[in-house]
Amino acid sequence: MIISRTPYRISLFGGGTDYPAWFHRHGGEVLAASINRYCYLTCRYLPPFFEQRFRIVYSITEECNEAREIKHPVVRAALEMFRLQHGVELHHDGDLPARSGIGSSSSFTVGILHALHALRGEIISKEDLAKAAIHLEQAMLKESVGCQDQVSAAYGGFNHIEFLPSGEFRVQPLTLGAERIEEVVGHLMLFYTGIRRISSDVAATYVNDLEARAVQLQRAQQSVGEAKRLLMQKGRMKELGELLHETWLQKRSLSPAVSRPEIDDLYETARQAGAIGGKVLGAGGGGFILLIVPPERKIFVRQRLHKLTWVPFAFEQTGSQIIYYEPEEVENPV
Repeated sequence: MIISRTPYRISLFGGGTDYPAWFHRHGGEVLAASINRYCYLTCRYLPPFFEQRFRIVYSITEECNEAREIKHPVVRAALEMFRLQHGVELHHDGDLPARSGIGSSSSFTVGILHALHALRGEIISKEDLAKAAIHLEQAMLKESVGCQDQVSAAYGGFNHIEFLPSGEFRVQPLTLGAERIEEVVGHLMLFYTGIRRISSDVAATYVNDLEARAVQLQRAQQSVGEAKRLLMQKGRMKELGELLHETWLQKRSLSPAVSRPEIDDLYETARQAGAIGGKVLGAGGGGFILLIVPPERKIFVRQRLHKLTWVPFAFEQTGSQIIYYEPEEVENPV
């Protein structure tokens, strides 16, 4: 029996520059942090007395004998990648809802790859885990997704991630003291709008012609360095909030699908209640809204957004982990 635990993430600055169509020509960079809300995947070899070879439990339960018959695209691709000769059972549990902009799809991908490697008794590095997840989503499934979510899920931490034209990436943890981290998290608020969408569908409305959106993406990339400088200085949260507000307005102009009237109304309500700035996480279109709010104004923001689900959180540092490992003896496991 194997259990992997993989964090979700919040993306602060630089989103959009992590798409290969952009960074292969211009480079890209983001500031993102993994949070203490997780995707759990339980994995084991299925005992031979079961009639089916695969049993997959998520929002529905799938039972079949061939990996190609599995409806869940990530599970199907992962099992085809590993070419296991023995039956497998997988169970998914998540702390936060899918299709909500907190990187849940990539956390699932990273988590299942981590669990399957552990099931075969293999240790995989964070770098290789992130690269394998990127390959599965982009090359195998042909999804319109960037690269930051897989890296954040695999590595964990609050990082400056650079994407090089060569296709490689560099992960540089932000060296903030505990007091500064507490100040930053103390200004952040996360709300779930209840609006679910498929991020790749939203992204597909603008990623096929990123050069036409060069002004917005260049500004997003420039904002990473500015935000990093502000984060390194105590008491600069107002400026950070204003920068986040500016970059959200830029992101919103990428495509009409990035926002919608009800999202704009919620964001403006939060601003009137005291939020300095914020953004819709992920590709946009719904899901979670992240806000920068002075601590003394948080109660007013919560009151004005009382119809939304408020999600307290903290940063986490571990990334994807195998939290339970009890190997089983099976014949010809691979």
